[in-house]
Amino acid sequence: MGDEDDAKQVRSIFISDLHLGTRGAQADLVLEFLRAYDAPQIYLVGDIIDGWRLKSGWYFPQSHNDVIQKLLRKVRKGSKLIYVTGNHDDFLRDFTGLQFGGITLVDEIVHETADGKRLLVIHGDLFDLVVRNAKWLALLGDWAYTLALASNVVVNKVRRLLHLPHWSLSAWAKNKVKNAVSYIGEFETCLAAEARRHQADGVVCGHIHHAAFREIDGLTYINTGDWVESCTAVIEHHDGRFEMIRWPQGRLKGQAAVPVVVPARPTPVPALVEAA
Repeated sequence: MGDEDDAKQVRSIFISDLHLGTRGAQADLVLEFLRAYDAPQIYLVGDIIDGWRLKSGWYFPQSHNDVIQKLLRKVRKGSKLIYVTGNHDDFLRDFTGLQFGGITLVDEIVHETADGKRLLVIHGDLFDLVVRNAKWLALLGDWAYTLALASNVVVNKVRRLLHLPHWSLSAWAKNKVKNAVSYIGEFETCLAAEARRHQADGVVCGHIHHAAFREIDGLTYINTGDWVESCTAVIEHHDGRFEMIRWPQGRLKGQAAVPVVVPARPTPVPALVEAA
């Protein structure tokens, strides 16, 4: 019996910011999650393959390839894969609109929920003024973020020896630094406004590595988070309810899931990886 036969069946899966091709990517946890959940439609909401990092040096271990192969296996078994491009995988934007097998490449798309609501699905980098107007500064920020993640590795090795839980320096800084908090708030407001412009009921995005599920001016704002720090994804149940899953706290192996709800052509991907 395959993994998909054992997986919890939901209507839709939304997952973003895997950053495959970087040392910070939690590929093993991504693979666990994809084995635990299955859906007829899977949205990859940008920054799945990190082309920025791969340009500076090739790093794509077997665990990262396993994630790609797992996604392709789901497509072969009938799932539709909608790949929404982001800034780190912007090399794919030249192929926007391309469909092959069960995979579709888009810059944005509107998802209709089981209960008839319309949600704009977009990565969100186009509403990040730093990424749009000062890419060199975005690259500098990416370098600093990578350094913070490397520091996390050392800190958390010590914490494990002391039997303390995982702790994220960069996530802590985002929540404490006033400018970062202000930036996140402005980003969320801009995305909600873009959803309204599309006459949608809400938006699903990624990009800022800050998982959230809240109402903004009467619109639903969902940020799927990332798989470098928070390891979160969003699922839609068959009745249209949305739920945020934090992994590994939400593991399904041998126990009930403990989801964390945050309030308020068959072989194309290897070629795409080489294109990075």
